[in-house]
Formats: sequence, C-alpha cells, structure tokens
Amino acid sequence: MNFRRHAKPEVFGFQIAPMVDILLVLLVFFIVTWNFSLADKELDVKIPTASNSKEAAAYVGQVVVNVRPDGSIVFNHETITGDQLLAKLQDLAKLFPDQAVILRGDKNAKYDAIANILDICRKANIWNIAFATAGGGN
Repeated sequence: MNFRRHAKPEVFGFQIAPMVDILLVLLVFFIVTWNFSLADKELDVKIPTASNSKEAAAYVGQVVVNVRPDGSIVFNHETITGDQLLAKLQDLAKLFPDQAVILRGDKNAKYDAIANILDICRKANIWNIAFATAGGGN
C-alpha cells in the first residue's frame, strides 16, 4: 500500500521569464529610438555640400540650430523666434560655458538669416559654432 500523498506542484503567482522578455524588447526599442533622437536633423533643411567634409558622430547634449529656406529657426524640433533662441542659448551658456552649437543652414537660406543666428549666438556668449555641410565625395 502506498500511503504517501501525491503533492501537487506549487504554482508561484508570478512567472519571471515573460517579464524579462518584455523588458528586453522595451530596452531594444528605447535604445533604437534614442539613437534616432540624437540626430537632430530637420528634414526640410538641405545643407550645402563640401568636398572635404566629414560626418561627425552625434553625441548627447549636442545643440543643433536649423535654418529653413524661408529663414525660420528650428531648435529641438520646434520652430521658434530669434528671441526664444536667444533665451535658450543664454541658459545653455550659463550652465555650459564652452557649449558648442552646430548651425545647419539650408543652402537656399538667405545669408541674413545665417548672420542673424551668428549674432544671437554672440549675444548669448556662445563662441564655439560649427557649420554643418554634407559630404560631396571625391
């Protein structure tokens, strides 16, 4: 005779494997979208080409100012005025005195619009300014 009871296996209330799968999928999603957000490139802006230009890698904290062909200013994916840009750049210059600004001016933008951005950067005490160009290839 068998007097032992057959114990039912205990089922714990929470399975960890499906949760780990979901977290890994979310992690991959956020890493991919984060990399795309680093490249602050306004698609309406067609920058001029230069034969000896090099594509610089995007980095966290990169400040990019885009100038559209009509002279409008795009900063952090939103169209702003010159006064709003000045206020934002002044705040950045207070926090980071050596902050670099990348200026992406459309090749059809008037030179006045580019000179206006340079003037705003000077008023905000931003001295480190780079001009973005597309590689022309040799």
